Amino acid sequence: MNNYKPPVGAQFIAPSSHTIRNMPDTVSQEGAINCAPTLPNRWWLISLLLSTLLVLFAACGSDNTTATTTQATATLALVNAFGSAANHVHAMLALPDHVLVLATHYGLFRSEDAGTTWKEVAAGPHQPMQGLMTYSLTASPLDPNRLYVLTQVAVNPHAGTLGLYTSADQGQTWQLAFPTPSSIYLAEAGNTTPNEVYIYLPNLGALGLQVSVDAGKHFSSTGKLPFGRILGLLAIPGTTGQLLAYGSDGLARSTDGGSHWQVLQGLNGGVYEVVTAGPHSPIYASGDAGIFASHDSGKTFTLVDSQESFASLTVSSTQPQIIYGKTGTTTYRSSDGGHTWKPLPHISGNLAVLVVDPNNASQVYLSLSYPTAVYQLKSNSTGWQSLTPQA
Repeated sequence: MNNYKPPVGAQFIAPSSHTIRNMPDTVSQEGAINCAPTLPNRWWLISLLLSTLLVLFAACGSDNTTATTTQATATLALVNAFGSAANHVHAMLALPDHVLVLATHYGLFRSEDAGTTWKEVAAGPHQPMQGLMTYSLTASPLDPNRLYVLTQVAVNPHAGTLGLYTSADQGQTWQLAFPTPSSIYLAEAGNTTPNEVYIYLPNLGALGLQVSVDAGKHFSSTGKLPFGRILGLLAIPGTTGQLLAYGSDGLARSTDGGSHWQVLQGLNGGVYEVVTAGPHSPIYASGDAGIFASHDSGKTFTLVDSQESFASLTVSSTQPQIIYGKTGTTTYRSSDGGHTWKPLPHISGNLAVLVVDPNNASQVYLSLSYPTAVYQLKSNSTGWQSLTPQA
């Protein structure tokens, strides 16, 4: 856990009234979000999936017992304006005009000045999503003002309604789009219109991918996935209807909005992250076999580094050859499209989500968990500057 130090200049605008390898938060088939460290080797993903089928990790459950317990946890003493030491990060976005959106277990926070000040905009008292955790935060590649986020129970009792929420103003305000008690594993903004969004229901297996064309109000099934379960979905920007689905069984591509799929060859083992900088940019994938790159909108992938693999990747649209990767303890940068990597300055703590400003490939943000904290890479890359607001 990091030693928290209040930042210089960071403020909080109140609402009205060890060594682990990182993993993405996951929703199990039973409906619980798993917030646990992964195994320190490349087979962690397969082991995790098998374990998930047998037992629920206790950290982020949605059952009544766990949620009631977390209610007491949520009232612990504040260590910073993001909450108590129990708070942790599920997702983070860096948007145009220096906007940051942070989805945590206890609150959805937003900054519009590159992290200098923060405001809790949802999931707090008397706010939308009150008592709910937020995760799977996604922005439309066609309109950065259109955001989507999923919710699960954080505390009981809770005033908020479970389901998919959407924002049309870059996260300033949120509305319930699709109320449902069902377990939704992920949400991914589509590439046909800003009002298109995909969700994946793990209980339905290969038939679990659904799409909405009215900003999440109604959903219909797409075609059958080639895999029994997926870990992620990428709607390729600038290519209407083209999708990449990935997981422990590999990577598959669709050109018709998920109606039909083709499994891509040459990517041995699981794939657990796929990212791109924007339209007509390289697509990068990280998996058991290493780092892959595609320069033909995901039709084919080439192995560019067999020595590295990361639980998460991020890339800026201004310089798509610059990629950032993260393990549970270290962050890395590649300046040549993933062929070689250099570590960034060390930072202590439970590394959570790494994002880069869409308009500045050198402006990198890193969130930490237990407690929630946010840092920015210094301009000379010599260290990290805290953006965590004081309690």
